[in-house]
Amino acid sequence: MDEREVRKVQREASEALLDLGVSLPLKEWRLPFMKRPVRWRVTMRRPRTGGLLRIVRLYLSMDVSPEQVAAFTGRERLEFMARHGSTVSRMIALTLCQGPVSRRLLVRPVAWFLREAVEYRFFMGALETFISLLGSEAFTRIISSIDRANPMKLRLSQGRKGS
Repeated sequence: MDEREVRKVQREASEALLDLGVSLPLKEWRLPFMKRPVRWRVTMRRPRTGGLLRIVRLYLSMDVSPEQVAAFTGRERLEFMARHGSTVSRMIALTLCQGPVSRRLLVRPVAWFLREAVEYRFFMGALETFISLLGSEAFTRIISSIDRANPMKLRLSQGRKGS
């Protein structure tokens, strides 16, 4: 891997460890007496196990790989959103509604609101970014180095006594 890819993997690992999430712009309104438009944003965070299982189930039902999504042309992206737009919006809604109650009650209304309020290009960007953050293949080196540097792990000289 070249230096850029290494830095990208390190940044994604730190974002995953800090759980910063992916910021998604919603709607932009221009008010008459303000220079800048008012922007609403929400943050998609890494879901808990129950939400993650639902997202994976929805993702697998679309029958598409991350490489295929990244390689889509303009027309293929539009066809993909026409076929799977509601599924993608439900996946994004599952990252926003993370509680056990909100995951059951609010996912469909939030998915509807996202379809109405979010631009298509942000949908695809959020999908690509979130799918890339779900994988853990690139983090195996980092995880193994953390395991070697673990201060709580017994060293060779501490094998008999344990202190």
